[in-house]
Amino acid sequence: MDYPRPCGCKGCRTCLLCEKEYGINKKDFMAKYQELKPYVFCYKCEKLVPGWDVDEVLKNHDNHLNGLDFPGIFVLPDFISESEEIELMRGIDGMPWDISQSGRRKQNFGPKTNFKKMKLQTGQFRGFPAFSQFVQERFNTVPLLKAYQTIEQCSLEYDPLRGASIDPHIDDCWIWGERVVTVNCLSDSVLTLAPYNGDSKRYNIFLVDSYQKHLISPLAQSQFEDILVRIPMPRRSLIVLYGSPRYQWEHSVLREDIQQRRVCIAYREFTPNYLDGSNELAEEVLRRARQFFSTAEIDSFSR
Repeated sequence: MDYPRPCGCKGCRTCLLCEKEYGINKKDFMAKYQELKPYVFCYKCEKLVPGWDVDEVLKNHDNHLNGLDFPGIFVLPDFISESEEIELMRGIDGMPWDISQSGRRKQNFGPKTNFKKMKLQTGQFRGFPAFSQFVQERFNTVPLLKAYQTIEQCSLEYDPLRGASIDPHIDDCWIWGERVVTVNCLSDSVLTLAPYNGDSKRYNIFLVDSYQKHLISPLAQSQFEDILVRIPMPRRSLIVLYGSPRYQWEHSVLREDIQQRRVCIAYREFTPNYLDGSNELAEEVLRRARQFFSTAEIDSFSR
């Protein structure tokens, strides 16, 4: 079923609604992951610890004596406060939602991108909602996000009643830069990483060679070929993937890890190839990305 369904899913993407209506069987990633040894990234000691249940592993943090180093993951709990989360969600829910795949809804602010043809257009992009401006400004307080210039901000809603999830993938490497940033709201969840050994043309991974010297964390042959990494995403936390976890591992959010409504705000930056000032279109995108529109403009704003 390659054509879009009323729920927003198409192709191999499914949710509880279309699985029931059309009798579609969802891909069983859990069965595939059973072949790998599960580890949890304990953000308290920044080590990988054997286990599947993130709550159990975090609870036993004081007993983590021989964790494995796994650079490229940063988790900052309480990045925003409870009151800030309330105001942020009030602004998000005050704007229209678009249906997306795999039981999700989305609000996207950024340029138009065609990953297959590697074409960029400004489209209707005119900046970001003013109610979310403080989040981007707070990035400046995180050393890892030094000089981070957001060019896309996307709110994604995960509803357990729709069986929301996101299939394993690597964010496109032609246009989106090294630091993949997420702010997690409303409920705790888990990001699951599995090693990727597929075609380098997929996700445009082959292009990383052209800017690898600019990466924060150099890429090397992974010593972890048969493990699964579970990353806790506490409510109101900041999560950043970079280096090897960003480029050499597929990340996903399993349906089983969505127990309550979750809204994450995903942020993307340009690859270094678009930041040297030579591309006029990229410069225009960056100019627009520094603008924030007020709530009074929302009704007339067309994404």
